[in-house]
Amino acid sequence: MAQVLEFKLPDLGEGLTEAEIVRWLVEVGDVVAIDQPVVEVETAKAMVEVPCPYGGVVTARFGEEGTELPVGAPLLTVAVGAPEGPSGSDKDSGSDPESSGGSGNVLVGYGTGAPAARRRRIRPDRLDRAVTEAPVSAAPVVKAPVLEARAVKAPVADAPVSEGPVPVVSPLVRRLARQNDIDLRRLTGSGPDGLILRADVDRAIRTAEETATATTRAAQAPVQAQAPAAAVAAAPNGVAAAVDAERIPLRGVRGAVADKLSRSRTEIPDATCWVDADATELMAVRAAMNAATGPSAGPKVSVLALLARICTAALARFPELNSTVDTEAREIVRLPGVHLGFAAQTERGLVVPVVRDAHTRNTESIGAEIARLTELARTGKLSPAQLTGGTFTLNNYGVFGVDGSTPIINHPEAAMLGLGRIMPKPWVHQGELAVRQVVQLSLTFDHRVCDGGTAGGFLRYVADCVEQPAVLLRTL
Repeated sequence: MAQVLEFKLPDLGEGLTEAEIVRWLVEVGDVVAIDQPVVEVETAKAMVEVPCPYGGVVTARFGEEGTELPVGAPLLTVAVGAPEGPSGSDKDSGSDPESSGGSGNVLVGYGTGAPAARRRRIRPDRLDRAVTEAPVSAAPVVKAPVLEARAVKAPVADAPVSEGPVPVVSPLVRRLARQNDIDLRRLTGSGPDGLILRADVDRAIRTAEETATATTRAAQAPVQAQAPAAAVAAAPNGVAAAVDAERIPLRGVRGAVADKLSRSRTEIPDATCWVDADATELMAVRAAMNAATGPSAGPKVSVLALLARICTAALARFPELNSTVDTEAREIVRLPGVHLGFAAQTERGLVVPVVRDAHTRNTESIGAEIARLTELARTGKLSPAQLTGGTFTLNNYGVFGVDGSTPIINHPEAAMLGLGRIMPKPWVHQGELAVRQVVQLSLTFDHRVCDGGTAGGFLRYVADCVEQPAVLLRTL
């Protein structure tokens, strides 16, 4: 007899707690093999394919494309062959993939290392008992406006019990409801067997905010006007907004970028210095490299690869900028290796792939890795591991046709070098006015790790290498 197993959205790592369904790779009724990718999801870090640890026939899918699911929420169910062993066993059939013929894999290319803690799946017929035994996390019924209600919270143990256990499995859903004073007992779940999902809680929050807006002056969101004369409504931040204004959720890559940049501006006392440099000789060296034939020929070298190699040489001279700050220990942590990030603009937003061990690579190797990571970023196939762990970032905003910028440091790094467009400008060269290829370089640095003298020395060395590439021969 076939056994139906439920596959839940696995822990994606890197502190990620939710993901958005981008594209289903299987349909109900399809036969899937063990570790076959079944869905493509987008997290705050990357787009990944999630493999199913079971082999069998897909009997149900949970969530349409565009739906955001928390870690631990059901993704799909698979009917597999009857498991070996006693048929009357009371063992939880879905708690261990290995006991059901599954592989235990969670993500393509991420390995199957032992988890920190095993999470047992709750079978539908045991949902009530599992929830009854767990502490009740639902907040009490609140009739006052949402803003005022958040100031008074009853202890969890005092939550009223009126109509039995609440059909909620996800701790994230319970926490979201508790933080927004939503009484889960008043909600009707849209999940299987009436399970309350995050979408149900989000819908209740929006309803509560709209009600509070209509009845109090502490508005939480713009209200759709009933009369044509009502042109604007109060937005949560107090700024007037048109009734038909578009509201775009800050989630996925955009949300992650917003969080990281806000944290950088909040925690890091940054400063910026910049300098114009004559890049004529650097461009001539690059042209000579790319024009080489015979045994000395090789892949084309980009300007970004040359600047990346210059950065690794500069960081060897000024290691203060290849560091991070441990705020809890009040220590500056100087990092032994350079993992060089570079900003890449994609259709999904800004991402920062990382070239591992850049200090051990030459220009050609760095260029090849940048090209490989750029292609993965373009296709949305970068893994979280390829987007984290950087120690210094290079930002080539010159590709957008601008000369200068004041970059925001990629937290928790200590510095970022910005590269403007390279363009012909009048320049005094060898005592005479000439047209030269000029570029503006800017360095934003964490003032806690070094003073202006160190930052200025780093930037000046980079500029000297740009103007006289032969300077790099000293360190090759």
